Amino acid sequence: MAKDKVTIKTEEEIELLRKSSLLVGKTLAEVAKIIEPGVNTAKLDKLAEEYILDHGAIPGFKGYGGFPATLCISINEEVVHGIPGNRIIQDGDVVSIDCGTLMNGFYGDSAYTFAVGNVSKKNLHLLEITKQSLYKGIEQAVSGKRVGDIGFAVQNHVEQFGYGVVRDLVGHGLGRNLHEKPEIPNFGRRGSGPKLIERMVIAIEPMITRGTYEVAQDSDGWTIRTTDGKAAAHFEHDIVIRKGKAEILSTFDYIEEVLKNK
Repeated sequence: MAKDKVTIKTEEEIELLRKSSLLVGKTLAEVAKIIEPGVNTAKLDKLAEEYILDHGAIPGFKGYGGFPATLCISINEEVVHGIPGNRIIQDGDVVSIDCGTLMNGFYGDSAYTFAVGNVSKKNLHLLEITKQSLYKGIEQAVSGKRVGDIGFAVQNHVEQFGYGVVRDLVGHGLGRNLHEKPEIPNFGRRGSGPKLIERMVIAIEPMITRGTYEVAQDSDGWTIRTTDGKAAAHFEHDIVIRKGKAEILSTFDYIEEVLKNK
């Protein structure tokens, strides 16, 4: 199917999407085991790539549009699409890690923002509210509602705390292509936008900032950062539109089990 067309998935396809999505969660849990001050981002990327390959999938991001790595690792004021390399993670950093897998012809795509070491209360609060907003958006991801209902729920939750909702980057449909229709903005009006139909699969991914929502792209052609230098957070789940209640295909459980025991 063309990626400019909304695709309704079969239950068999949803199961394949679930496998890919769960592998992302397990990969990020492996990363969680070793993320700490003093680790360089290339080491996290290498670990993730090896884990994905060892589990019968290929990295979903590597080579996608020319992206050179398995993980997008974005630190502090970087919002998304940071390229792993020699950068050393510091005590107090907030580190967004976005990961994709491709297995059995279907993509998984999920992101988690890690608080590394002694993170400021202000940044911890940003992470907490951003994660909450993801689940507020998921609550609206049911058949009969519209894309704007998701965006409104995210925006309404975070703006009451004075946080910014990035406008230039959005969630998306997910399937045989990493980015399918419809786009899922994290802002919007209730009752607006495309209708949500049962068995659509979408990635909801709030990208929330402590200050301005305005962002700029680095000269590397990938890294997106806030223009005021204030921290950003990013959480992402893959969702099936269902009647009454959305079904979450991806999971943070593996990640949070590791973090709890560190």
